[in-house]
Amino acid sequence: MTRQRWIGLAGLGSALLLGAAFFFQALGWAPCAMCLWQRWPHAAAVAVAALGLALPLKALALAGAAATATSAGIAAFHSGVELKWWDGPASCTSSGQTLFGLDGDALVPGASDVPILVLCDTLTPFFLGLTMANWNLLASLALTVAWLVAVTRAAV
Repeated sequence: MTRQRWIGLAGLGSALLLGAAFFFQALGWAPCAMCLWQRWPHAAAVAVAALGLALPLKALALAGAAATATSAGIAAFHSGVELKWWDGPASCTSSGQTLFGLDGDALVPGASDVPILVLCDTLTPFFLGLTMANWNLLASLALTVAWLVAVTRAAV
């Protein structure tokens, strides 16, 4: 296959992952902050793929690989946070033990009016015992390989 086809395949993969994320969000699977962070590199990969189909340059294929590898890195970190292997960002985890017993209004007036977001350290199996972050990690790694194959192919 040519570089353009691999670029198209990798870009389509990121577009499908984004579409699936928004589809499941519409079905009620609210994303946490780290889930949202994982989407941005895929959006960048889709944009790089669109440009790469017109200008099938090695540098663009490397940029696509960097984008999906970034999403894989965030997903790997998120997976570790879910499993309590390491602490996640304080802004989206339940690690605030020193605040035990306080409600939102005690900290910030009117805070109880704001809907509670999904915590990043909540382990919620999605399919086959894996979380959405786990699935994104696997898919992002596969897409990174596709982008790297595009680097090695001739442009036609």
